Amino acid sequence: MLSGKRALVTGGGTGIGAAIARALMTAGAEVIIAGRRAEILHQAADALGLSRDACLVLDVTDAASIAAAAETLGAVDILVNNAGQAASAPFRKSDIALLDAMLDVNLRGTWRMTQAVLPAMTKRGWGRVINIASAHGLTASPFKSAYIAAKHGVVGLSKTTALEVAGQGITANAICPGYVLTPLVEAQIPDQMQVHGMDRDTVIREVMLLRQPSRQFATVEQIGGTTVYLCSPAADQVTGTTISVDGGWTAL
Repeated sequence: MLSGKRALVTGGGTGIGAAIARALMTAGAEVIIAGRRAEILHQAADALGLSRDACLVLDVTDAASIAAAAETLGAVDILVNNAGQAASAPFRKSDIALLDAMLDVNLRGTWRMTQAVLPAMTKRGWGRVINIASAHGLTASPFKSAYIAAKHGVVGLSKTTALEVAGQGITANAICPGYVLTPLVEAQIPDQMQVHGMDRDTVIREVMLLRQPSRQFATVEQIGGTTVYLCSPAADQVTGTTISVDGGWTAL
């Protein structure tokens, strides 16, 4: 389905990013995975069956790094802005440095990467910009003000991008996952069990997935499948919107 298309996945070395890369490869795309640490990318490339040439060391918070990478990389047809970072702190104890950090990776990184690829997409008359936002791009929780502000910005940027490229064969959308069972989340479970004095199943259901009505994690494969759908002809007129993969969280 995506044969002949070139895809770039930021944060492509682990978790959701690696699963998206695998799904796009399975659909026939040529995939490049990008991230800050070469060793992580190389491990992911080995697991995915990619060559080291498909690894792009790139820091989305650094405009010069993006410019250098864009020069080396050339045109891409599909951009998945997956690089992100989360942090929690009470609003009254949060400082501007925390906000800047969340904005720089989650929002400014998405902004910079999208600006870098749009000219070539416009020239070729086809493109897909897929931004991995969050359920927290649509709703809020306590103690996550900086992260939520950044992810709300990603949703707004996705909509504006879509409007500016409408009718040019390019779409822009945001995927908004709820809790996804990644290695990072898996590593948090034992600590939560100890803090709450609960067994594994109870802490997942009653603490981690309390706001996710399905009481089930989304899987990285489901995020990958949603990404492939947005690249497919069936989604040619799906643009400027959000797709929630959150077990009903944002329906509440």
